[in-house]
Amino acid sequence: MVDDETSSESTTIGHEERKPVGRLLNRNFVLLWQGQMVSRIGNQAFAVAMMSWTMEVTGSASIMAGLMLASSLPGIVLGPVAGTLADRVSRKWILVACDTLSGLSILGLALPFFVPNVDQQVLIYCVAAMAFILGVLQAFFQPAAMAAIPDLVPREKVAAANSLDQSSLQVSGLLGFSLSGVLYGVLGAPVLFVIDGVTYLLSALSESFISLPQTKKSAGDQPSQRTGYRQDLIEGLRYVWGNLGMRSFLFLAAMVNFFAMPMFVLLPFLVSKNLGKGPDWYGFLLAGWGFGALMGYILAGSIKLSPKPKSHVLLTALLLMGFLMGSLGSVSSTWVALGLTILIGLVIGFFNIVLVTAFQMSAKKELRGRVMGVVTTVAMAVAPLGIALGGVLGDATDKNLPLLYGLCGASIGLATLILGFRKHVRDFLAFPSGIEADS
Repeated sequence: MVDDETSSESTTIGHEERKPVGRLLNRNFVLLWQGQMVSRIGNQAFAVAMMSWTMEVTGSASIMAGLMLASSLPGIVLGPVAGTLADRVSRKWILVACDTLSGLSILGLALPFFVPNVDQQVLIYCVAAMAFILGVLQAFFQPAAMAAIPDLVPREKVAAANSLDQSSLQVSGLLGFSLSGVLYGVLGAPVLFVIDGVTYLLSALSESFISLPQTKKSAGDQPSQRTGYRQDLIEGLRYVWGNLGMRSFLFLAAMVNFFAMPMFVLLPFLVSKNLGKGPDWYGFLLAGWGFGALMGYILAGSIKLSPKPKSHVLLTALLLMGFLMGSLGSVSSTWVALGLTILIGLVIGFFNIVLVTAFQMSAKKELRGRVMGVVTTVAMAVAPLGIALGGVLGDATDKNLPLLYGLCGASIGLATLILGFRKHVRDFLAFPSGIEADS
């Protein structure tokens, strides 16, 4: 049941703040969650329409790759800048503005698709502009949303809130991809673009009713007044770098993400070479990974562990993930491969929730946006590098899958042993103990 908390938005000074209501599904969190759920479903429809339409019209893999790059690069470049903005102005209105601009931009750029006999080159530019604008606006939206969640739910519910948020991402992906594949054939790309634009506007409307407090320093000690935006940005980067546990865990997370990416690049070859199956089983394995990730989100949000066991459970799970990934490259049974991908997805999902929650709970409230911006940038930056690594090594070794999966799995295990079991990392993961910086 949703709590009917109705107090207006306020800005807190120092650390005197209105505490979130005691329920996870309180009014403010549900307004954020339901808005994102709707826009995410629309965004999946947009992604399918964009790629399918581009493939039909151009037949160019390079153009399709360029569209993916246009949507992902802004998040890599703008993450720290967006995080700094989320600490300086109202996070609520960043969310509303980003979704509003996303919706209006898509609707505006979709208009030429309804004009008869329009030049196809113009339409390609419109799709590229959509992808780029969405990438820029999402780069600003994500740090603000992640920084806002701990202020919308009680402290002990933050992990559960992250779990629910990420679960909605997986569910919207399953629904969005399934429905949009059918709707694309029935309605076509232009209508799906319009649907995506409308979902963003609905999300903005939902977010506009959120009451979101935001901690700032007192007026006489306001960083923005004393040093300006650039210094705020530098302060956030120094904060992450200066916290040894935070820095080491972020580096470990980057290594895990980097060495996990080749698994997805090489998965179609594993399906054809090892399993002797077609594209249908490639889809089944991806669906299995998604299902496992969803279960990992739910698990991370529901179990309650004391601080020390929490860090050991997570690090043991990472070692297990390395073993599972290393084993996947040698299997020849479809059902064993499906079981392994589900388990790998479960561990990745569990790890992602703990990662986000650890950074949220350990960062100072007034620095939380900047910290989450750095985390977003690092996570997004290593992904294309890992994908490139998988492609290069795959071609260089003539798709030697047992070797490549084994190396990636062993690298994850080695990084966990070297970085993860250090005391400062285990202390960092032991939230919500006395390590929290906002007390």
